[in-house]
Amino acid sequence: MTGSRWGRIQYWGKKLLILIVSLLVLSVAVFYISRLAPGDPLVSYYGDRVEKMSLAEREWAEDKLGLNEPLTVQYVCWLENALQGDFGISYKYKLPVVTVIRERIGNTLLLGGTGFVLIFGLALLLGIACARHEGRMIDSVICSIGTISSCIPEFWVSLLLMLFFSVNLKWLPGSGAYTAGQASDWGDRVRHLILPLTAVVLGHLWYYAYMVRNRILEEVRADYVLLAKAKGLTRRRVLFRHCLRNVLPSYLSIMAISVPHILGGTYIIEMVFSYPGLGTLTYESARYHDYNLLMILCMLTGIIVMLCDMAVKMVCKRGTEKGAWP
Repeated sequence: MTGSRWGRIQYWGKKLLILIVSLLVLSVAVFYISRLAPGDPLVSYYGDRVEKMSLAEREWAEDKLGLNEPLTVQYVCWLENALQGDFGISYKYKLPVVTVIRERIGNTLLLGGTGFVLIFGLALLLGIACARHEGRMIDSVICSIGTISSCIPEFWVSLLLMLFFSVNLKWLPGSGAYTAGQASDWGDRVRHLILPLTAVVLGHLWYYAYMVRNRILEEVRADYVLLAKAKGLTRRRVLFRHCLRNVLPSYLSIMAISVPHILGGTYIIEMVFSYPGLGTLTYESARYHDYNLLMILCMLTGIIVMLCDMAVKMVCKRGTEKGAWP
């Protein structure tokens, strides 16, 4: 085995170990915080019948759900079952946790994934346009509009969109992922997706477009750009062939760092629009003390964030080793 291959194995072995330890710490934190929070998980499972239960019935119910053991014992039991693929049932939905999440995860991937692509695609285009026309009217207008839009909270943008386009104009639906009975109609799904997707994009677009603009302007003022211009290269060619190429690695890093930011924003917007995704499900599980569901949702979110970070680091590392990026 060559030294370089052994070095790569050690590098990714450390990354995998960090991932496992991070997930373990996350599971412990979520487990203890959720169970120490005020509230009665039996209400989530039994509803209003809890108020009519006798002391013996409550003890039986807690024993059935495994809530009568010390927290440390409960966590060890949960971890052992989770490692075997048994994540328990949802107290609220009376279904296996995996089944409940499977029904919702597609909506979040559609909303968050589409929003992620649009945000960074449009941010790159806007950043390039502003940098190319620095100091001109188009740059000033885009910067002004972007600054104003970035100062408005996402939930407020969502409410404004809902008020104008759903309540007043009645052009678009303001809640849900589809009309009842039309789950297979993708045209109806797209109509329900427009408003929450617009809120996701508007809430994050300028933040990243401004980063791209400033990063490109830093490159434009570098010494090698002056040398390229002195050799007769046009500003457009220098911008796209040299400056943009040097900006892309840092842009990918920003994309990785932004995953928790955009995912959190998506969760908030799902709750405002009553969009049946993981964000709404996380809120409901925390509100109703649905411990098993909350644990897996938090773990799943943590895994998504960590894997995206590792994936982009791998791409940047390979690009640097091959000399594709500086």
